[in-house]
Amino acid sequence: MQIGMIGLGRMGGNMAKRLAAGGHQVVGYDMSPESGRDVDSLEALVAALDAPRVVWVMVPAGKPTDDTIDRLAELMEAGDMIVDGGNTRYVDDGRHAKQLGELGIRFMDCGVSGGVWGIDRGYALMVGGSKEDFEFMRPIYETLKPEGEHGLVLAGPVGGGHFAKMVHNGVEYGMMQAFGEGFATMVRSELVDDPAAVMTSWKSGSVVGSWLLDLLANAFKDDPTLQSMPPVANESGEAKWMVEAALELGVPTPATVAALYARQVSRGGGDDTLRVVSTMRAQFGGHVTKA
Repeated sequence: MQIGMIGLGRMGGNMAKRLAAGGHQVVGYDMSPESGRDVDSLEALVAALDAPRVVWVMVPAGKPTDDTIDRLAELMEAGDMIVDGGNTRYVDDGRHAKQLGELGIRFMDCGVSGGVWGIDRGYALMVGGSKEDFEFMRPIYETLKPEGEHGLVLAGPVGGGHFAKMVHNGVEYGMMQAFGEGFATMVRSELVDDPAAVMTSWKSGSVVGSWLLDLLANAFKDDPTLQSMPPVANESGEAKWMVEAALELGVPTPATVAALYARQVSRGGGDDTLRVVSTMRAQFGGHVTKA
């Protein structure tokens, strides 16, 4: 197929390369002249594609995605297809689909997981949209996904792909937090000589074996204590969205909430709270907290 890729960063750029290696004709656009882009504007991108055009949007969620889709709505024609592969909040997909649908432009949302390794391993794709549009896009999806049976799913109607990816990231938060807590517990014990070696041994035969564990074991090779890594973890927002959605649906998500709060505290978000707690302990019990 022929496809336009908007956003040639760490994810979009590698996805474009994987598609090109798979035999597709890719026309890439990015705002940065150093991105390796093929065209220097959205107008040139649309002009370079044959109808019905297929454009994959891979830019940051929120205003950048909204602005890109707004401009594409002006440039593209009925029968064309737009796929939003960024981390857009699922509630925005219905708005985009309605906006484009009134112009006859088809729309799908696609949650993408795989990180910088996806160019070689393939990407897990969670798609939202109609079955007809899914089959139309299948050659692209099949090239991006890993080899084998799994890695690609039509999660549901428009919005379902990004909803599934949101949940995926919430699960990821909990898994990473659990590995971190296990490592920290062994570090403080006199009974475990090498926590890194223990966790690396779990790669084979253990029920907690996973690609996340493989990546951690890979990092242990360079720094078994992880002391070179600052104890700060940012959060992309998707776990927060999952917790909000789960609350609306009446689903308890304590593991995801705990992992989300741990990341927020790591950035100093809880410092003032803990100062209040420490102050009150000193007032009622004379407890002195040392830094």
